[in-house]
Amino acid sequence: MLVFWKARLVLLAVPKTGTTALEEALLPYADTAILNPPQQKHCTVKRYRNQLQKFFEQRGQRKLELMAVVREPVGWLSSWYRYRARDAIAGHANSTQGVSFDAFVEAWLEDDPPAFAKVGRQSRFVAEEDGTLGIDHLFSHAHLEQAVGFLEGRVKAKLNVGRTNVSPTQATDLSPRVLRRLQDEAPQEFELWDHVQSLGR
Repeated sequence: MLVFWKARLVLLAVPKTGTTALEEALLPYADTAILNPPQQKHCTVKRYRNQLQKFFEQRGQRKLELMAVVREPVGWLSSWYRYRARDAIAGHANSTQGVSFDAFVEAWLEDDPPAFAKVGRQSRFVAEEDGTLGIDHLFSHAHLEQAVGFLEGRVKAKLNVGRTNVSPTQATDLSPRVLRRLQDEAPQEFELWDHVQSLGR
C-alpha cells in the first residue's frame, strides 16, 4: 500500500494484479509505504477505513482517494494457482502442486477453503462495510498502462514499471462445469470485472 499525501491518493495493493511492480516504480514518490507484513501491505478498503483513514486524513483536508487494480476472475485465480505451484513451497499446506486447477477453484468456493485455496476475493477486498464499491479509481490488470498513465498524472513523474512476482507458466484450463459453478457461486467477482470493463479501463 502506498500513500501519496500531497496527491491525495492511496494505492491499495490487490494481490496478483501487478501492483508490486507499480509499488516499486512509485516508491520514490510515495509519502508513506507499507510493504510488510503482507497482511498490511495488502490492506483492504475496510481495513483502511477502520484503521488508517483517520491517521492519514487531517480534519478539514480533502479526503484521500482510493485506487486499485483488479483482474478477470479466472485469470486471477489462475495466477494464484500457478504462484502456489512453485517449487519453493512444495510440501507446504498452501502449495497447489498435485492439485488440479478445477480442484483449486472448487476448494476456493468452499465457505472455509483449505490453506492452498485461501486467497480471499477481489470483490471483498475493494468493498466497503455495506458491500458497495469503496474504490474511487478502479483499473483493469488487462490495461495496466491506463493505471500507469493515471498515476503519472497524479505524482507528476514518468514511471518505469517492470514485472515482478510473475507466476510460473503452467496450463490452467478450467472445465466448463467448474466455470459454470464459479459464475453461479461467485457472481460478485464477475460483476466487479464487468464494472471495471464498463469504465473503459
